[in-house]
Amino acid sequence: MHIGSHARPGSRRLAGALLAAALTLATTTLAAVAARADEVVLRVGDQKGGNRSLLEIAGYAKDLPYRIAWSEFPAAAPILEALNAGALDVGYTGDLSFLTVVAAGAPIKAIGGTKSDPRTQAILVRADSPIRSAADLKGKRLAGTRGGWGQFLIGATLEKAGIAPSEATFAPLNPVDAKVALMAGSVDAWAVWEPYVAFATLKDKARPIADGAGLTPTITFIVASDSAIATKRAALQDFLRRLNRARLWSLDHLDAYARNTAALTKMPEDVLRAAYTAQRTSPIALDDGVVAEVQEASDRATRYGILSKTLDVGRAVDRSFAAAASN
Repeated sequence: MHIGSHARPGSRRLAGALLAAALTLATTTLAAVAARADEVVLRVGDQKGGNRSLLEIAGYAKDLPYRIAWSEFPAAAPILEALNAGALDVGYTGDLSFLTVVAAGAPIKAIGGTKSDPRTQAILVRADSPIRSAADLKGKRLAGTRGGWGQFLIGATLEKAGIAPSEATFAPLNPVDAKVALMAGSVDAWAVWEPYVAFATLKDKARPIADGAGLTPTITFIVASDSAIATKRAALQDFLRRLNRARLWSLDHLDAYARNTAALTKMPEDVLRAAYTAQRTSPIALDDGVVAEVQEASDRATRYGILSKTLDVGRAVDRSFAAAASN
């Protein structure tokens, strides 16, 4: 019996089907790889879950046309370091911390911002401290973040009380170490912001003896690297728009916002609720008024020796994102 060398028709059809399936699978896989390669990833620095929690609970973290890679930090300084090093695309920081890094030549810009009640920056003392007012800070050891709100509030408070900088000692400490130092009695007072103020007053019975009213803009900037502004503008614009809408939503849903952040960060819900209620943080456009207000604070910071040189705040702000702030 002679067996021919040609495959049977059924076998040819099966082989063809298998080849077609393989080609389809390969094409789909390549398309998926290409899609992942083209996907925009926005590397975002967060503090205590704040903006991440805000976007999630307000419903603005859905259907993103890009992917967010979140990184959490204890304060602004390491966020700014990561932005300067190119490890982050965008983050948020207090006005003075931002200006300190700008003065050092960091390739970053403020693209948006929020404003909070200045009384939520405060100088705290222990419950048993003999210090009752700013006038009692003369000769005392005062802790705060170097180059940020802490150091600025100390300088401004001493100036208002007529106390020379040389008549008090500044202890540059991050919030975690400063709180330990205050409770242990190795510093006499601590200049800090929310939610640390609420935590210290509610849980540690600390007392505020001065605050930022009339002294500080209390503006938090959304800050992006120059590289991200050049290459991820659409994602940054969308991210800023979502943040602003979520922030407005939060003003009427502070309990839900606090509850969600507590679950995310394991911070006490009552602390977060108190902090958010006191702050009443609202989005702002980086207009002439804001620039002028921050410029005045910047000039004072230069006088206090916090900034190494006089800055033109307008040059540190990218106003081309203003449309996102108003939509």
